[in-house]
Amino acid sequence: MVEGQIKEFTYQVGWRSRGRHPGRHASAQRGLGMEFRGHAPLISYPDPRRIDLRQTLRDPFDQVWVRIFNQKSSVPVFVVCDLSGSMSFSGHMRKLEIAAEIAASAAYSAFRVNDPFGFIGYDEIIRDDWVFTSTTKVHGAFDLTERLANYRPAHVAATALGDVAQLLPRERSLVLLISDFHTPLPQLADQLGTLARHHVVPLVLWDAAEYRSLPEFGIAGVADCETGARRTLFLRKHYRARILQAFEDRRAALEKLFMSVDMPPLFIEDRFEPDDLTEYFYQFVAA
Repeated sequence: MVEGQIKEFTYQVGWRSRGRHPGRHASAQRGLGMEFRGHAPLISYPDPRRIDLRQTLRDPFDQVWVRIFNQKSSVPVFVVCDLSGSMSFSGHMRKLEIAAEIAASAAYSAFRVNDPFGFIGYDEIIRDDWVFTSTTKVHGAFDLTERLANYRPAHVAATALGDVAQLLPRERSLVLLISDFHTPLPQLADQLGTLARHHVVPLVLWDAAEYRSLPEFGIAGVADCETGARRTLFLRKHYRARILQAFEDRRAALEKLFMSVDMPPLFIEDRFEPDDLTEYFYQFVAA
Protein backbone atom coordinates (compact mmCIF):
# COMPACT_ATOMS: atom_id res chain seq x y z
CA MET A 1 0.00 0.00 0.00
CA VAL A 2 1.15 3.53 -0.74
CA GLU A 3 1.85 5.34 2.51
CA GLY A 4 0.49 8.65 1.31
CA GLN A 5 -2.89 7.07 0.51
CA ILE A 6 -3.38 5.47 3.93
CA LYS A 7 -5.62 7.41 6.29
CA GLU A 8 -4.85 7.43 9.99
CA PHE A 9 -7.18 7.60 12.95
CA THR A 10 -6.69 9.02 16.42
CA TYR A 11 -6.79 6.61 19.34
CA GLN A 12 -6.26 6.81 23.06
CA VAL A 13 -6.41 4.53 26.06
CA GLY A 14 -8.00 5.10 29.45
CA TRP A 15 -5.25 3.40 31.45
CA ARG A 16 -1.61 4.08 32.23
CA SER A 17 0.99 2.42 30.08
CA ARG A 18 3.81 0.52 31.74
CA GLY A 19 5.94 0.72 28.62
CA ARG A 20 9.48 1.96 29.10
CA HIS A 21 9.80 3.49 25.62
CA PRO A 22 8.80 7.14 25.15
CA GLY A 23 5.45 7.76 23.50
CA ARG A 24 2.30 9.86 23.79
CA HIS A 25 0.24 7.99 26.39
CA ALA A 26 -0.13 8.54 30.12
CA SER A 27 2.34 6.32 31.92
CA ALA A 28 3.19 4.86 35.31
CA GLN A 29 6.90 5.09 34.47
CA ARG A 30 9.12 7.75 36.00
CA GLY A 31 10.87 9.93 33.47
CA LEU A 32 11.27 13.36 31.92
CA GLY A 33 7.59 14.07 31.42
CA MET A 34 5.48 16.98 32.65
CA GLU A 35 3.10 15.07 34.95
CA PHE A 36 4.17 15.74 38.56
CA ARG A 37 4.23 12.57 40.65
CA GLY A 38 5.75 13.66 43.97
CA HIS A 39 9.04 14.14 45.76
CA ALA A 40 11.90 11.80 46.53
CA PRO A 41 15.27 12.17 48.28
CA LEU A 42 18.13 12.99 45.94
CA ILE A 43 19.93 9.87 47.12
CA SER A 44 17.00 7.72 45.91
CA TYR A 45 16.53 9.57 42.62
CA PRO A 46 19.93 11.11 41.75
CA ASP A 47 18.92 13.76 39.22
CA PRO A 48 20.21 17.21 40.29
CA ARG A 49 18.19 18.83 37.51
CA ARG A 50 15.04 18.07 39.48
CA ILE A 51 16.10 19.53 42.87
CA ASP A 52 13.19 21.31 44.58
CA LEU A 53 14.73 24.16 46.63
CA ARG A 54 11.55 24.98 48.53
CA GLN A 55 10.98 21.40 49.62
CA THR A 56 14.66 21.05 50.53
CA LEU A 57 14.70 24.24 52.65
CA ARG A 58 11.58 23.10 54.52
CA ASP A 59 13.13 19.77 55.49
CA PRO A 60 14.19 19.88 59.17
CA PHE A 61 16.76 17.13 58.55
CA ASP A 62 18.52 19.05 55.75
CA GLN A 63 17.77 16.34 53.20
CA VAL A 64 17.87 17.32 49.53
CA TRP A 65 14.62 16.60 47.68
CA VAL A 66 13.93 16.30 43.97
CA ARG A 67 10.72 16.40 42.01
CA ILE A 68 9.78 13.24 40.15
CA PHE A 69 7.56 13.11 37.09
CA ASN A 70 5.84 10.48 34.96
CA GLN A 71 6.93 10.27 31.36
CA LYS A 72 4.72 9.69 28.36
CA SER A 73 5.12 6.11 27.14
CA SER A 74 4.27 3.97 24.14
CA VAL A 75 1.46 1.41 24.01
CA PRO A 76 1.70 -1.80 21.92
CA VAL A 77 -0.96 -1.90 19.20
CA PHE A 78 -2.04 -5.23 17.70
CA VAL A 79 -4.45 -6.17 14.95
CA VAL A 80 -5.85 -9.65 15.53
CA CYS A 81 -7.63 -10.83 12.38
CA ASP A 82 -10.01 -13.70 11.70
CA LEU A 83 -8.80 -15.56 8.58
CA SER A 84 -11.57 -18.16 8.50
CA GLY A 85 -13.64 -19.02 5.44
CA SER A 86 -16.44 -16.57 6.21
CA MET A 87 -14.01 -13.65 5.87
CA SER A 88 -13.74 -14.46 2.16
CA PHE A 89 -17.29 -13.19 1.63
CA SER A 90 -17.47 -10.63 -1.15
CA GLY A 91 -20.31 -8.15 -1.41
CA HIS A 92 -19.64 -4.45 -1.80
CA MET A 93 -16.03 -5.39 -0.96
CA ARG A 94 -14.28 -8.53 0.21
CA LYS A 95 -14.18 -8.61 3.98
CA LEU A 96 -10.45 -9.27 3.96
CA GLU A 97 -9.88 -6.21 1.77
CA ILE A 98 -11.60 -4.13 4.45
CA ALA A 99 -9.55 -5.90 7.12
CA ALA A 100 -6.40 -5.00 5.16
CA GLU A 101 -7.43 -1.33 5.07
CA ILE A 102 -8.01 -1.34 8.83
CA ALA A 103 -4.67 -3.03 9.50
CA ALA A 104 -2.79 -0.56 7.27
CA SER A 105 -4.50 2.39 8.93
CA ALA A 106 -3.72 0.99 12.40
CA ALA A 107 -0.06 0.42 11.49
CA TYR A 108 0.31 3.94 10.14
CA SER A 109 -1.55 5.50 13.09
CA ALA A 110 0.69 3.64 15.56
CA PHE A 111 3.83 4.62 13.64
CA ARG A 112 2.84 8.29 13.78
CA VAL A 113 2.86 8.26 17.61
CA ASN A 114 5.84 5.90 18.02
CA ASP A 115 3.77 2.93 19.20
CA PRO A 116 4.91 -0.57 18.17
CA PHE A 117 2.52 -2.44 15.86
CA GLY A 118 1.96 -6.17 15.49
CA PHE A 119 -0.42 -8.47 13.62
CA ILE A 120 -1.78 -11.94 14.45
CA GLY A 121 -3.92 -13.96 12.04
CA TYR A 122 -5.87 -17.04 13.06
CA ASP A 123 -8.44 -19.54 11.84
CA GLU A 124 -8.52 -23.07 13.29
CA ILE A 125 -4.96 -22.42 14.43
CA ILE A 126 -2.67 -19.45 14.94
CA ARG A 127 -1.22 -18.94 11.48
CA ASP A 128 2.55 -18.56 11.77
CA ASP A 129 2.65 -17.10 8.26
CA TRP A 130 0.31 -14.35 9.45
CA VAL A 131 2.19 -13.30 12.59
CA PHE A 132 3.98 -9.97 12.34
CA THR A 133 6.24 -9.24 15.31
CA SER A 134 5.58 -5.99 17.13
CA THR A 135 7.82 -3.21 15.79
CA THR A 136 7.87 0.52 15.03
CA LYS A 137 9.10 -0.19 11.48
CA VAL A 138 5.95 0.27 9.46
CA HIS A 139 6.91 -0.84 5.95
CA GLY A 140 6.87 -4.54 6.79
CA ALA A 141 3.32 -4.07 8.07
CA PHE A 142 2.29 -2.50 4.75
CA ASP A 143 3.67 -5.50 2.88
CA LEU A 144 1.58 -7.77 5.09
CA THR A 145 -1.62 -5.78 4.49
CA GLU A 146 -1.06 -5.98 0.74
CA ARG A 147 -0.86 -9.75 1.08
CA LEU A 148 -3.93 -9.80 3.32
CA ALA A 149 -6.06 -7.96 0.75
CA ASN A 150 -5.37 -10.73 -1.79
CA TYR A 151 -5.63 -13.68 0.58
CA ARG A 152 -8.14 -16.43 -0.19
CA PRO A 153 -8.87 -18.37 3.02
CA ALA A 154 -9.71 -22.07 3.06
CA HIS A 155 -13.04 -23.50 4.24
CA VAL A 156 -12.11 -23.40 7.92
CA ALA A 157 -13.66 -22.03 11.10
CA ALA A 158 -12.35 -19.36 13.50
CA THR A 159 -11.71 -21.46 16.60
CA ALA A 160 -8.19 -20.36 17.62
CA LEU A 161 -9.02 -16.92 19.02
CA GLY A 162 -8.56 -18.33 22.51
CA ASP A 163 -4.88 -19.03 21.71
CA VAL A 164 -4.06 -15.47 20.62
CA ALA A 165 -3.28 -14.26 24.16
CA GLN A 166 -0.18 -16.47 24.21
CA LEU A 167 1.39 -14.28 21.51
CA LEU A 168 0.51 -10.93 23.08
CA PRO A 169 2.96 -9.20 25.43
CA ARG A 170 2.52 -9.30 29.18
CA GLU A 171 2.05 -5.55 29.33
CA ARG A 172 -1.42 -4.30 28.53
CA SER A 173 -1.92 -3.67 24.82
CA LEU A 174 -4.49 -2.13 22.51
CA VAL A 175 -5.97 -4.96 20.43
CA LEU A 176 -8.13 -4.32 17.36
CA LEU A 177 -10.01 -7.58 16.90
CA ILE A 178 -11.31 -7.91 13.31
CA SER A 179 -13.91 -10.57 12.49
CA ASP A 180 -17.48 -11.05 11.33
CA PHE A 181 -18.03 -12.92 14.62
CA HIS A 182 -20.19 -15.68 13.19
CA THR A 183 -18.91 -17.86 16.04
CA PRO A 184 -21.38 -19.48 18.49
CA LEU A 185 -21.85 -17.05 21.37
CA PRO A 186 -20.82 -19.40 24.25
CA GLN A 187 -17.59 -20.22 22.41
CA LEU A 188 -16.96 -16.53 21.66
CA ALA A 189 -17.51 -15.61 25.32
CA ASP A 190 -14.87 -18.11 26.42
CA GLN A 191 -12.43 -16.84 23.79
CA LEU A 192 -12.89 -13.20 24.80
CA GLY A 193 -12.19 -14.12 28.40
CA THR A 194 -8.61 -15.01 27.46
CA LEU A 195 -8.05 -11.41 26.29
CA ALA A 196 -9.51 -9.72 29.37
CA ARG A 197 -6.26 -8.07 30.53
CA HIS A 198 -5.90 -6.18 27.25
CA HIS A 199 -7.87 -3.27 25.80
CA VAL A 200 -9.86 -5.03 23.08
CA VAL A 201 -11.84 -3.21 20.38
CA PRO A 202 -14.08 -5.65 18.45
CA LEU A 203 -14.48 -4.53 14.83
CA VAL A 204 -17.45 -6.42 13.38
CA LEU A 205 -17.29 -6.73 9.57
CA TRP A 206 -20.68 -7.29 7.97
CA ASP A 207 -21.86 -6.66 4.42
CA ALA A 208 -25.29 -5.59 3.24
CA ALA A 209 -25.12 -8.30 0.56
CA GLU A 210 -25.25 -10.89 3.35
CA TYR A 211 -28.78 -9.90 4.34
CA ARG A 212 -30.04 -6.40 3.45
CA SER A 213 -29.62 -6.70 -0.31
CA LEU A 214 -31.41 -10.03 -0.72
CA PRO A 215 -34.35 -9.96 -3.17
CA GLU A 216 -37.88 -10.30 -1.80
CA PHE A 217 -38.70 -12.97 -4.37
CA GLY A 218 -36.58 -15.36 -6.38
CA ILE A 219 -34.12 -18.23 -6.27
CA ALA A 220 -30.71 -17.66 -4.69
CA GLY A 221 -27.72 -19.93 -4.28
CA VAL A 222 -25.93 -19.61 -0.96
CA ALA A 223 -22.72 -21.17 0.36
CA ASP A 224 -21.34 -21.75 3.83
CA CYS A 225 -17.85 -20.26 3.47
CA GLU A 226 -16.51 -22.21 6.45
CA THR A 227 -17.64 -25.66 5.28
CA GLY A 228 -18.03 -25.17 1.53
CA ALA A 229 -21.61 -26.54 1.65
CA ARG A 230 -24.01 -25.00 -0.89
CA ARG A 231 -27.78 -24.61 -0.82
CA THR A 232 -30.47 -23.19 -3.08
CA LEU A 233 -33.09 -20.99 -1.43
CA PHE A 234 -36.47 -19.94 -2.74
CA LEU A 235 -36.77 -16.42 -1.33
CA ARG A 236 -40.09 -14.88 -0.46
CA LYS A 237 -40.94 -11.66 1.31
CA HIS A 238 -41.65 -13.43 4.60
CA TYR A 239 -38.45 -15.51 4.35
CA ARG A 240 -36.35 -12.42 3.66
CA ALA A 241 -37.90 -10.68 6.68
CA ARG A 242 -36.89 -13.65 8.85
CA ILE A 243 -33.28 -13.37 7.62
CA LEU A 244 -33.22 -9.64 8.35
CA GLN A 245 -34.61 -10.25 11.84
CA ALA A 246 -32.05 -12.98 12.49
CA PHE A 247 -29.22 -10.54 11.73
CA GLU A 248 -30.78 -7.87 13.95
CA ASP A 249 -31.10 -10.39 16.77
CA ARG A 250 -27.49 -11.45 16.22
CA ARG A 251 -26.33 -7.84 16.36
CA ALA A 252 -28.17 -7.26 19.65
CA ALA A 253 -26.74 -10.49 21.11
CA LEU A 254 -23.19 -9.53 20.09
CA GLU A 255 -23.56 -6.05 21.55
CA LYS A 256 -24.84 -7.51 24.83
CA LEU A 257 -21.96 -10.00 25.01
CA PHE A 258 -19.25 -7.43 24.20
CA MET A 259 -20.63 -4.88 26.64
CA SER A 260 -20.76 -7.51 29.39
CA VAL A 261 -16.97 -7.88 29.13
CA ASP A 262 -16.36 -4.12 28.72
CA MET A 263 -15.46 -4.36 25.02
CA PRO A 264 -17.82 -2.00 23.15
CA PRO A 265 -18.00 -3.14 19.51
CA LEU A 266 -17.83 -1.09 16.32
CA PHE A 267 -19.88 -2.49 13.43
CA ILE A 268 -18.31 -1.78 10.04
CA GLU A 269 -20.59 -2.44 7.09
CA ASP A 270 -19.51 -2.32 3.42
CA ARG A 271 -16.53 0.05 3.87
CA PHE A 272 -14.07 1.34 6.45
CA GLU A 273 -13.88 5.00 7.46
CA PRO A 274 -10.97 5.86 9.81
CA ASP A 275 -12.98 8.76 11.24
CA ASP A 276 -15.45 6.21 12.64
CA LEU A 277 -12.65 4.70 14.74
CA THR A 278 -11.57 8.15 15.91
CA GLU A 279 -15.14 8.85 16.99
CA TYR A 280 -15.28 5.44 18.71
CA PHE A 281 -12.29 6.29 20.93
CA TYR A 282 -13.68 9.73 21.77
CA GLN A 283 -17.00 8.15 22.71
CA PHE A 284 -15.85 5.18 24.76
CA VAL A 285 -12.44 6.28 26.09
CA ALA A 286 -12.28 10.07 26.31
CA ALA A 287 -15.76 10.40 27.84
